[in-house]
Amino acid sequence: MENFVKVSGIGVPMMRINIDTDQITPGRELIRMHRDGEGYAASLFSNLRYIGDRTPNPDFILNQEPWNKGVFLLADRNFGCGSSRETAPKALREFGFRAVIAPSFAGIFFSNSFRNGLLPVELPIEQVSELARQMEDAGGHAAITVDLREETVTAPDGKVFSFRAPRVLREMLLEGTDEIGVTLSRGAEIEAFRARDRIKRPWAY
Repeated sequence: MENFVKVSGIGVPMMRINIDTDQITPGRELIRMHRDGEGYAASLFSNLRYIGDRTPNPDFILNQEPWNKGVFLLADRNFGCGSSRETAPKALREFGFRAVIAPSFAGIFFSNSFRNGLLPVELPIEQVSELARQMEDAGGHAAITVDLREETVTAPDGKVFSFRAPRVLREMLLEGTDEIGVTLSRGAEIEAFRARDRIKRPWAY
């Protein structure tokens, strides 16, 4: 998994509330992915991105320059609600997004995002709206910077907003690893514990 430390790029404003996983990757796309072998990215927001089968909808922001090169998605409350569909963060990441910035996320989507290389950043709605406004005013020709190590978001005008990520999930994404990788990286600590425990409870070994 690709790690995330500090990334700069275009923030795409999709300031809608309750963008659920079926909007992000519609159910029929799950069948199509298995049948046709398409990647996850092709399914992203397919009801909005396409007219008919796969004709790009010119009115949809992700089909427009420079928004189609966005690396951050800006959204309103309760992003990723609905079913526990892991294809949602997978599609966002494969399309090119490194983070979603919103006031709140559905719990399962939030956890799945870290495990798929996508950073969910929670900021107050006023701050997300400010980021969206600056991006719209610049016509997409501006950059937001997200620093996971420092847990900050820097707006195009230089304003800095702070966020917090769960410690273990943050560590995983900084290192580009998963729970198994984190456990293996602590092998020396585990062996030291086992050595002490073997003395205390020899019958367990």
